Amino acid sequence: MKRFAATFLSVLFLAVPALAGASVAQAQEGARLRIDLAGLSPRVITTSATTLTVTGTVTNTGDRRVAKPQVRLQVGDRATTERGIGDVLSGAVVKDTPLTEFTSVADVLEPGQSAPLNITVPLTGTRADRFARPGVYPLLVNVNGTPEFGGPARLGAVSMLMPVLAGPGKQAAARGGAPSMTLLWPLTGNIPHVYAAPYGSPMVLADDRLATEISGDGRLNALVTSAATAVRNSSNLAKSMCFALDPDLLATVDAMTRGYLVHTDTGNVDGKGAEAAKAWLSELRTLVGGRCVVALPFADADLDALTRIRPGDTSLVSRAVTGASTIQQLTDVTPQTGVLWPDGTPSASVLTALTEAGVRTVLTDAGKLAPAGAGGGVTVQGSTARLQPTDSLISAAMTGVPTVPGSVTVPATTERAVASQNGLGALAFRAGLGLTAGPQRPDHLLVAPPRRWDASAEEFGTYLQQVGEFLTAGLVTATGLPALLAASPEVSGSVGDGGPDPATGVDAGVVSTLAGLDVQATGLASAMQLDPTKRVKPDDVVEPVRLAELRGASTAWRGLPADAATTNAQAELAAISGRVTVSQPKQTIALASGNSPLPVYVSNDLPVGINARFALDNNTGLRPGDAKDWFFPASGGKNYFLPVEALRAGRFSVDVSLRTPTGTPLGSSARFELTSTEYGAITIIATVAAGVALLLLASRRIYRRVKDARAGRDVVD
Repeated sequence: MKRFAATFLSVLFLAVPALAGASVAQAQEGARLRIDLAGLSPRVITTSATTLTVTGTVTNTGDRRVAKPQVRLQVGDRATTERGIGDVLSGAVVKDTPLTEFTSVADVLEPGQSAPLNITVPLTGTRADRFARPGVYPLLVNVNGTPEFGGPARLGAVSMLMPVLAGPGKQAAARGGAPSMTLLWPLTGNIPHVYAAPYGSPMVLADDRLATEISGDGRLNALVTSAATAVRNSSNLAKSMCFALDPDLLATVDAMTRGYLVHTDTGNVDGKGAEAAKAWLSELRTLVGGRCVVALPFADADLDALTRIRPGDTSLVSRAVTGASTIQQLTDVTPQTGVLWPDGTPSASVLTALTEAGVRTVLTDAGKLAPAGAGGGVTVQGSTARLQPTDSLISAAMTGVPTVPGSVTVPATTERAVASQNGLGALAFRAGLGLTAGPQRPDHLLVAPPRRWDASAEEFGTYLQQVGEFLTAGLVTATGLPALLAASPEVSGSVGDGGPDPATGVDAGVVSTLAGLDVQATGLASAMQLDPTKRVKPDDVVEPVRLAELRGASTAWRGLPADAATTNAQAELAAISGRVTVSQPKQTIALASGNSPLPVYVSNDLPVGINARFALDNNTGLRPGDAKDWFFPASGGKNYFLPVEALRAGRFSVDVSLRTPTGTPLGSSARFELTSTEYGAITIIATVAAGVALLLLASRRIYRRVKDARAGRDVVD
């Protein structure tokens, strides 16, 4: 029996009435039971199938006991339209009939209690007749029960697609006119893992989860090992596959091989995945050697978000889509020239930026193309770009689609193995299984699984094995991506450019933060100067910030806290600016006179010189001189004497910091404790002026008194 992923697939479903007499109140009982599927065999019904087996567990997730939980399998009518497939994926009500009678799961399930689910159905007689014709059928695992204080209701269900190549015991029909198929196999991380990678310093990861992903049962390791086994076993499958690689992932794993650090709250510690990184890169090179490879954008960045970080400037988009050299360097394979697989459909402005960056072919969702469904490609009107559509229905089956409001069954399309089962069903349907040729049966199928598809090596292997069997059965034929792209586009059309989708785009707050950091990085670069002895370009020093901006715009952050997306860029900027520092004085500084200069020791650990200005804050009692730019040479430090003037005698403090001419802060401020016993020239002048004024006022008062006294004597006489 072929098995699902080793870990269970958990799906929660809203309570709905299962019996004709169930009341509305019963339908609103809430999600009471969770079904965890552990096995389904077979995954595709063929003439040799004799039984259908489903295994798993049922768990009471509510706060009330459930009496008499029962399970049965139900099968719907063969799907004949895309809408019919979509209804199954979205959980809409479909017409079905029981494949089995209800079987008891347990007498009672207390809250938190689980019971095994095990159904084996002989595919004989009337049961075999339900799958008599080739096609794709809805299959429902339905669990009913009676919650405490309620009536009988459907309390849990899982729906999926079941392809039938040939009815049990029936001869397989001859096939003709099968569409060609190309399968993309994406390799990108769950999220960008880099915390900081400053120029000339070891890479620091935010955590060590990537080491787990690329070793043992990790997702990325499973993607590589399962594909390696599959292409060895099936030359047709190997011909159809093209590996989509993320340059950021490869560069990060490569840096891990040379040793790296992991960021923690108490400081950086040594990472433990160097050997795993070496092994994974080696296995990847073996897998993709001599095979088709295409590039993903760096860190799978959202290209529309990049145009909003720096409006009117396409340089960030260019940085994101020029990772082919990184892939070639680390895998010894040259990716398909000018071909890119970004997430979603590019807008008109992004498409312009891509063509300027040398991208000629974009693999994209067919949903926004006009005319839709052009399997052979679309030449965009007014552009030299070609859009090669991926199959939207298959992608939706494997990724998950929005559920129908009030649906009686919520499908498990986002769960690991159920998603791949639905992917097999959608592929079989789009290949025309049980259908006549028509608009639902295109000539070419470009299959694009979820970019971060998460399953076990066993599940990946099962999926690939079954796709290989589709090829062997003639349901589809293998076509490599180069051959597909070598054919001229079928039509000329346009991109449905409705602007960024708030539901799927990068958070506006993330874009705003990244835009601010980009401005600061630009200010840093403009303040730097090439050191003639080190020959390091200022742009190279600031490059880690630019790459961090791409990581911050990654589509991987969708649905995750916004702060996490900008952490890398903030850390990179801090790592650069923190290398130009004002040293904290170890003792109080005595100003010998009112206008004595303030000695400030500045260290510049950058490999470039930098221009900056001193800033004095909290400086009551001290007047700084006129602002000017100071130059701090690369890799050195010395005292600089800052013109200041004491405005009063006594003890006081001042905070000294540095900023670039454009205002980007450098390092942190240092607190200077000062004492002064003398006054500056301005203070002395002001004091003298005040004394003169006091003398004049006193003289005037004496004069008036003398005058008044004389006037009094004259009156008496």
